[in-house]
Amino acid sequence: MVAQPSSRMSGRDFALVTVICLAWAGNFLVSKLALREFPPLLFTALRLALLAALLGKFVKRPPEGQWPRMFAVAISNGVLHFGLSFWSLKLSKTLASPSILMQSHVPMAVVLAWWVRGERFHWRTGAAIGLSFVGVLVLGFDPAALASPTALVLMLISAFFLATGTVLMRGLRGMTVVSQQGWTAIFGVLPLLVASLVLEGDTGAAVRSASWVGWLGVGYAAVMASLVGHGLFYVLTQRHPVARVSPYLLATPLLATLLGVVFMHDKIGSRLLIGGAMVLSGVLVIALGSVSAARASQVSSSPPASPQSS
Repeated sequence: MVAQPSSRMSGRDFALVTVICLAWAGNFLVSKLALREFPPLLFTALRLALLAALLGKFVKRPPEGQWPRMFAVAISNGVLHFGLSFWSLKLSKTLASPSILMQSHVPMAVVLAWWVRGERFHWRTGAAIGLSFVGVLVLGFDPAALASPTALVLMLISAFFLATGTVLMRGLRGMTVVSQQGWTAIFGVLPLLVASLVLEGDTGAAVRSASWVGWLGVGYAAVMASLVGHGLFYVLTQRHPVARVSPYLLATPLLATLLGVVFMHDKIGSRLLIGGAMVLSGVLVIALGSVSAARASQVSSSPPASPQSS
């Protein structure tokens, strides 16, 4: 008997979602503190180096013909997305702006999948995409965002590369999440170290002078955000469709915003609140539309119910 993904989430599943959201939200705070001591590209390289060391002996060779796509995913997600997102986080005046703007990768991925793969979407999804992008514009005029417009632009570019990597990953076959994370880390370390050397200069001093806070940030990003967060997400997607799990993960930027207010004393302006609400509402509509599509697909593809199955 082949197990089918369940449409209902248990209390244990919601507990796992809570752990994921806390791990990812905490990563914004802990990484922000660590980025006071490390330049962003070096920090990203150290994160991936630790992740590669932890996963190296567990990764499997990609199947025949998958190497180019795996490399493209690693560069898009590991080098460009992570590198630019930590650069943005270092420059940002709040945790709210980068954590919310990162969610714009969801509508970007829908548009890219339509353009590259010919995937069609409902008009409500199109309206939600428009709402999210207008929300980005509103958020961009918040005083906190205007104080560091470079951070806003870097996070939007980072979200684009995450969306690109997400679309590319759909073509990967025969690879576990451990192998995907492991190869992303392995392929990503060297380009990031070279980029850090060219753009950030002498990084040896930062490594030598970093306190336990900086190294805690590296460890947290690799273990809690990558291994725990992405690992538990993979567990959940084995039990439920991705579309069922994704809407609950929107708690992550809300928790990150709360952590910023409590620990970093962030000031949240009205434009950031309105723009952020528009972005997250658009992402939620897209996610809920995916839930409906997944249900319809499950119903149409399921065989008639029978007293026994084997």
